[in-house]
Amino acid sequence: MLRERFTADMKEAMKAGDKSRLGAVRLIQAALKDKDIEARGAGKEPLSDEEILALLQKMVKQRQESIAMYEQGGRTELAQQEKDEVAVITSYLPQQMDEAQTKAAIEAAIAETGAASMKDMGKVVGALRAKYAGRMDFGKASGLVKDMLPKG
Repeated sequence: MLRERFTADMKEAMKAGDKSRLGAVRLIQAALKDKDIEARGAGKEPLSDEEILALLQKMVKQRQESIAMYEQGGRTELAQQEKDEVAVITSYLPQQMDEAQTKAAIEAAIAETGAASMKDMGKVVGALRAKYAGRMDFGKASGLVKDMLPKG
């Protein structure tokens, strides 16, 4: 389970004196704790591994946006810190699907959901999110779903 891996990696980073990895793992645990508290307040269970993977993807996306802004502003040291965090966070994500695998998964989801038009896009993306959390870039996948669904 991912939670145990975060704790073990944090202890390992502490022992090794790896401050950047330690900081990144602590950021992950803090974000996870916030989401668990939010879920508890809504009467839900703590986050599942799939939900944790989605949270990690969101954290990577936020950092990529920060990197772009820091680089535009000439703040290379801050951009590098964000890049280091991205490297640690992505180490917990499964291998990302390539475009061919993504298209095959979309075709299967369209067939599974019986999607016949753009009105069914939500169903298709929902099915993809349930199966491929953490392995698929849903920003790109949404565009592909639009292209692959029959128009009308």
